[in-house]
Parts: sequence; C-alpha cells; structure tokens
Amino acid sequence: MYFYQKKFVNTLRLLVSTGLLLLYSQFGQAAKVDTVTTTSASMNKTIKAVVITPDSYTVGQALPVLYLLHGYSGNYSDWVKKAPGVSQLADTYQMIIVCADGNFGSWYFDSPVDPAFRYETYVASELVDWVDSHYKTIKDRTGRAITGLSMGGHGALYLAFRHQNTFGAAGSMSGGVDIRPFPNNWDMAKRLGTYALFPERWEQNTVINLLHLLTPGALSLIIDCGTEDFFFRVNNNLHEKMLERNIAHDYITRPGAHNWAYWTNAINYQMLFMRQYFDKQKRS
Repeated sequence: MYFYQKKFVNTLRLLVSTGLLLLYSQFGQAAKVDTVTTTSASMNKTIKAVVITPDSYTVGQALPVLYLLHGYSGNYSDWVKKAPGVSQLADTYQMIIVCADGNFGSWYFDSPVDPAFRYETYVASELVDWVDSHYKTIKDRTGRAITGLSMGGHGALYLAFRHQNTFGAAGSMSGGVDIRPFPNNWDMAKRLGTYALFPERWEQNTVINLLHLLTPGALSLIIDCGTEDFFFRVNNNLHEKMLERNIAHDYITRPGAHNWAYWTNAINYQMLFMRQYFDKQKRS
C-alpha cells in the first residue's frame, strides 16, 4: 500500500494526539551531539561525523541507528547546523543519528576514476563498523536505517539497495535518484568519467536502474520530493517504476523546492517512518 502526503500527515497528527511525541516534552533537549573522528582504511584517512545520542542512551538498552546523509557541497555538520531540530528528534524517536560525511561531491559510490573517493565502502562498511564498535547499537540490519537529502537521497537508496544485509530501511528527500539527465552537473563526471565516454558507468550507478537488486519486502522504503524541485520528475519516474515492479514504498509529494525549508519538514516524516520500522522489528 502506498501512503501519500495527506494520509502520512494525518498519521503524524494522530500519533501526536495519542502521546508519542510527548517523549520530547518528557525528556526535553537532552540529546547529546558529538563530533567524532572515524577511520577509513580504503581511503587511508580519517573522516569526521556527527553522532547524536538520545537522552536514554546511557541507561537504556541497545538502540537503533539512522544514518543521515548530506547533499552536494555539504558535509557531516549540515544537518545539525541547518536543521537543528534534528537533535530533538533523536529524543522523540529514541534512536542514534549518525550524520556521515560524503565529501564535497562523492555521490556515495566508489569512484572508478578517483581512488580517493570510496564512499560506498566508507559509509556502508567502515562507518557502520566504527559506530557499532563505539556505541551501544542494535548490530543488525533490523536496527539500521539510512536516508538523506539530494545527493544524500541518491546515496541512501544506492547504499541500501546494494547492501540489504546492512540496512533494513531507507529513505530519500529530494534525491537525485536518476543521475543520467544531469551529465554536466555536481562533479559526477569527475567521479564516473563523462557520460559520453563511459555511459555504462552512469547506467550502473544510478538508483533507478538498481531496482532489480531488491529482494521483495526486504527493505522498507520512503521517498519524498517537492513538486517544485528540479529532481521531482526523476523521483516521480522512480515511483512509477517501483509501482510497475510491485515494490512496496511510501511516496510523499507536496509543494516545495530544493531547499532546507523543505528538508527540515521532510525529516519529521522520515524519522517517524524509521521509528515505525524499528518498532515492527521488535514485535516480529
């Protein structure tokens, strides 16, 4: 079943009225925001990340983790600087949030051109292992989700599709889910080579062409894009292709552009979706 914006908003309001979001009022702004230094053996360097732990972390049991990816030209600190309410959501939904770094324009894949850009290996393997070894986490796909905005929306779906044993849920906000219509934009040619010379690399590394990797029902998926966004068409195309293949997913569209005003709102729905996924795993 596919949930559109109106139904999803109504669900959120119902949960607010029944008390789920009272967790925030109970705990206040107790989430802890740390900047940490992680290690990437594949790129032979250290990489910073932001880790947000909720108020219950020190006394509670192992918690699920949401990996949150930034967009092109951003970095690991974007979410806490530009959408500061994210730290409060860690308390509301009682999960650890890891804001990963994807460099200026990695697109979160391992570049066949530049060995200094191996961000698929870093985020999906090295960072996950680092977080699991340093924090009290649910060390299983049932306790891991990933989402992001723009380049990070592409990255979240790309990594989840290709690493279904690592992530159990994935989302995208205004994601560049088909990179092929933009061959001259956002440093993608630097990571893949030009589309004219290496079309197969672009075909193999665009999210919309990776649906064949999905095991039916393996991933819980949520896709969100504003109707005025320059990525709206490719998101709608992905939605239609997923419908054709009977791939279950939530798809949200509403008025909005490619900006932080939209993403600051969208992250609320993404976090609610991930919390519901984690709760379902506990019951099963």
